[in-house]
Amino acid sequence: MPDLDPDLFGPDQPCFGCSPHHPIGFHLRFAREGDEVVTRFVPGEQYQGPPGIMHGGLVATLADEIAAWAVIGLLDRFGFTASMQLKLRRPVRVGVEVEGRGRIVHDTPRTAQVGVRLLQGGAETLTGELTFAILNRAGAERLLGGPLPEAWRRFARA
Repeated sequence: MPDLDPDLFGPDQPCFGCSPHHPIGFHLRFAREGDEVVTRFVPGEQYQGPPGIMHGGLVATLADEIAAWAVIGLLDRFGFTASMQLKLRRPVRVGVEVEGRGRIVHDTPRTAQVGVRLLQGGAETLTGELTFAILNRAGAERLLGGPLPEAWRRFARA
């Protein structure tokens, strides 16, 4: 399973989901498997809401990160989350491996719709669809409020 490199966006990139150096982040790694991007993650106790259960907002963060890497890994683009519709099907337990899968449902030059699934012990814990805006460099810089980092430029829409 070849990994997608989180350092694509520079060694000091700040992402909570995938930066290997974020002090409290998920430190996710991704790989392509056919037409999907896959990650595996064991949520620690620091990510719980109710005792033994991963906080719902952090479950949504995990789904968002999987979808973002589906855009990166399958379309060679970077998108900004525009919308998400998620269905939490059962609790995500801390201390138990979660498998996350993302696939492109539909894409245009300006948007990508990504289907995501989270599984724990083979059972679906979340399903959903997220839409990403694929911006050109100027649009990304407007959204960021500053220059697009050099390492990110190749992923912007032409």
